[in-house]
Amino acid sequence: MYIPRAAEDTVRKIADTFPVLLVTGPRQVGKTTLLERLAEPERKVVTLDDPDVRHLAGNDPALFLQRYTPPVLIDEIQYAPGLLPYIKMAADRSGRNGSFWLTGSQSFVMMKNAGESLAGRVGIVRLPGLSTSEILGVPSRPFTTDTEALTKRLGEVKKLGLNELYGHIFRGSMPRLHAEAARRRESRLGDLLPVLRGHLPQA
Repeated sequence: MYIPRAAEDTVRKIADTFPVLLVTGPRQVGKTTLLERLAEPERKVVTLDDPDVRHLAGNDPALFLQRYTPPVLIDEIQYAPGLLPYIKMAADRSGRNGSFWLTGSQSFVMMKNAGESLAGRVGIVRLPGLSTSEILGVPSRPFTTDTEALTKRLGEVKKLGLNELYGHIFRGSMPRLHAEAARRRESRLGDLLPVLRGHLPQA
């Protein structure tokens, strides 16, 4: 189950503006899931979590980029920082925006290294955990302190009961936990339907 993210439009705009897109953030916040959701069919997806792929990227970055040509999504780029200068050269040769999509879990280190190696060529998005609006499926809006705009939003937001509020606090902001909770609710509903049908009057 995919939970739409408020950052989707920002990611699209940055991918259309820079040759390289880097999405950073803690593990399990949905960086790869978000990019896979937005990726076009021809974009290759490769993860450096795979030890064999990581070895190739670290030991022969030129061969790695011959095998995984753009458009490509490279997951967990912090495992092969030596790739960044080669990505820079490939991005310059390509001249196409959005050629390389990268994810990295070590946010501050990665932002520093990427900024130095890909200066002027990379747009960086930091993806946090799920917001309450994302969990509730409320359309995202730009931040504002305008009283009229905030009052208008009250009609869009579902009021949370105490149990729901504590449930959200208990689950935290990792997408997988909320998707799993939704699957369990659907599963329980599926188990109840035959029972409910047995008690409904027959036409």
